[in-house]
Amino acid sequence: MTSAGQSSTPEVEKRSTCDQCDERLFCNCSSRNYQHVPTVTVTEVVTLDLSFNDITSVAEDDLREYTWLRTLDLRSNRIQSIHEWAFHLLQGLESLDMSYNQLAALNPAWFSKLLSLQHLNLLGSCYRTLGPGGTSLTRLRFLRFGNPALEEVRRGDLAGVRQLDQLEVYGNNLKRYDPGSLGDLWPLGVVTLRLRGPFQDNTTLVSSILHDVSYSETFLVVADVLLSEKTSIAPFRETNRRRVRSIMFQNATLTDEAIVHFMEVCPVYVMPCLTSLLLTQMVYLDLSGNLLTDLTLTESLCHGIGILRNLRVINVSDNALKSISLISKLVTRLDKLVHLDISQNAYTSMPPTCSWPQILTHLNLSRAKLRRVTPCLPSTLEILDLGHNDLTAFHSVALPALRELHLSGNKLMSLPPGWLFPSLEVLLIQSNTLNMFGPLDLRLYRRLRALQAGQNRFVCSCEFVNFMVWRWGGAVEGSVELTDRWDNYLCDSPLPLQGQRVDRVQLSLFQCHRILLVSSLCGCMLASGILFVILLWKIHAVWYVRMMWAWLKAKRNSGNQKRRDAAGNAYLLCYDAFVSYSEQDAEWVEEFLVPELEDSQPPLSLCLHKRDFLPGHWIIDNIIHAMERSRRTLFVLSEHFVHSEWCRYELDFSHFRLFDGDSEAAVLVLLEPISKDDVPKRFCKLRKLMSSRTYLEWPQEDERRAEFWSNLRLAVRGGDEL
Repeated sequence: MTSAGQSSTPEVEKRSTCDQCDERLFCNCSSRNYQHVPTVTVTEVVTLDLSFNDITSVAEDDLREYTWLRTLDLRSNRIQSIHEWAFHLLQGLESLDMSYNQLAALNPAWFSKLLSLQHLNLLGSCYRTLGPGGTSLTRLRFLRFGNPALEEVRRGDLAGVRQLDQLEVYGNNLKRYDPGSLGDLWPLGVVTLRLRGPFQDNTTLVSSILHDVSYSETFLVVADVLLSEKTSIAPFRETNRRRVRSIMFQNATLTDEAIVHFMEVCPVYVMPCLTSLLLTQMVYLDLSGNLLTDLTLTESLCHGIGILRNLRVINVSDNALKSISLISKLVTRLDKLVHLDISQNAYTSMPPTCSWPQILTHLNLSRAKLRRVTPCLPSTLEILDLGHNDLTAFHSVALPALRELHLSGNKLMSLPPGWLFPSLEVLLIQSNTLNMFGPLDLRLYRRLRALQAGQNRFVCSCEFVNFMVWRWGGAVEGSVELTDRWDNYLCDSPLPLQGQRVDRVQLSLFQCHRILLVSSLCGCMLASGILFVILLWKIHAVWYVRMMWAWLKAKRNSGNQKRRDAAGNAYLLCYDAFVSYSEQDAEWVEEFLVPELEDSQPPLSLCLHKRDFLPGHWIIDNIIHAMERSRRTLFVLSEHFVHSEWCRYELDFSHFRLFDGDSEAAVLVLLEPISKDDVPKRFCKLRKLMSSRTYLEWPQEDERRAEFWSNLRLAVRGGDEL
């Protein structure tokens, strides 16, 4: 490639700044009338679009700050000169578009450091030749060159290029082509030739080009041509000799004479059924991008009688077809058909059953209007494309041989069940309405190795975020690889996380373990409550509350009674002692205690529940009433007493009276030996009195009983401590 002029940006003019950059490190600086390469507001830019501006030159330092670039678009400017070192720092550049500028020559030094370059577009401009090659573009896979001014392609111009997936040559005015100039490029995928002039004036030149680019596996596109005579068809004899199976004419004009001669030279053309009968050796049929209807396609395929039995590939995409059922009937007898592309048509439904060729492995049904799938799909499929339809679910259709499934651009809310596809290796399900997926979903795909699930409406729950980061964030290395970028995995909800990358989301411990933390908190509160209840039981808090309530209630009632007494006669104590005893000890009380105290001189007045309690009153009120009107409470203690429920009530209320400060109110008589430990621990005051005061014991010897009665009378009357 011949050298071009060098230039640098004038120092007097300040470079503009482009601020249209997003988080994917893509800067869209297109159509902004820039006259020089601008600076950008972010570092490490990956994609820079400078197309459709007014840039006239690229100086040595213009791209110095873009060392991370992978894609650079300079098309449709007014570039006339590029410094020979302008691209030398872009060693990671993979795609470069310099098309449709005003370059008068190409300089091989531009590309000498672009060892990673894969896409190069040099269409347009006004260079007359490619110039000497030698640049080592061994990774280049997509090359487009040529313009109306291109006159020569010489051997060695592309010496540094080895193989290409796509090659496009624009040479409508090409006058010289050295045989073999494109002959070293192999393999070649798709070759597009725009050679309008040579096809009319220099068929030898066209034959040389077709000879160099024609391989059996090459897809040949001949565009912008006029084939009017037999001589213009002659170059296609090279494609026939090289056994090219796929030729497509694009924007081509053919006369009737040319059509007849073409059918004689190349049996790879589609005509109505009468013509199709002559094409028994056709392997590849491409009718895409036309106005075919179900009726006209039926005619082209001869009503499905299986004439074109050698067909292996049929492409009828981007037409006006409406019936999948009809398509299946038309191709069912094509025993060698393995690839069928019926995408971009007007299908709205899929019949419940269909008939297909037995070896059909590749079916493209993308970009239609299908809402559901049915068992109509052939079970022999290995590659199925249902992308960009209106599918909301994919279930109940088992495809045991399927290796690759395309479902992007639908309305699926979950991954299809993996058990339906035991052989699936690649799954594309981008741009749907997926909320999340997890290890259980992927575990059903036994052979899955590649997954693309970005651009969905992910709910960034703790489970989903942790799974994504753990599974693909570097924590582990598994068999399934995410083949799209993390930039495609953004949170849709909850609202505070919307727009954030899933792998950068930070969730708190409470957000991730809310149920566990709440459960633990409730458990702690329950345990604390249980411990508190046990503590209350240990310290008899319930008893204290219950007794306090009963005591206050009785005190209130007693106070009301006192106020009523105060309105009349003065309040008087009625009894010297209230006797608290067990029913089993009633005989001793009635035969010994009552006669000895009430018949003494002076007599003592005793209150007995059998005799003196008011009938019809609450028993607790009677107990409190009796104690309030007695100077003393005489407890006849025995084993029966301790186990008597009513005696315990009387002991309870006596205990509260002790707390009122009247420590002399209780007189203890032991009918039989009993330890203070037999008294319940909650009667702390009473137990203290038993430890600190002397109590009377009923003597078994008759000679000691007189002393006992004397001491008891004294205690009831309020004598000194015994």
